[in-house]
Amino acid sequence: MTVILLVCAYFLVLNLIGFAIMGIDKHKAVKGAFRIPEATLFVVALIGGSIGSICGMYTFRHKTRKWYFVYGMPAILILQALLLFLLFFYAPIEFLTM
Repeated sequence: MTVILLVCAYFLVLNLIGFAIMGIDKHKAVKGAFRIPEATLFVVALIGGSIGSICGMYTFRHKTRKWYFVYGMPAILILQALLLFLLFFYAPIEFLTM
């Protein structure tokens, strides 16, 4: 397996997890059950699941009234995209593409 394939698999899994936990937390909120902490939702987004978390947030209409989710999740995504851009174009290592 190549490194790029592993990185893509990592981000795919994290985004699926981010999407799923938004749906699970919404379901638990409706049922009045024990909830997933907001810090956990943000941590999943921070470690690479921001796109899935944002999609889950709007698909399940969950946490869309909380300003820190409405602005925080896209801010995390923008910071991750900026970091990826800087790593790709300005890192002292060379990325080989085939």
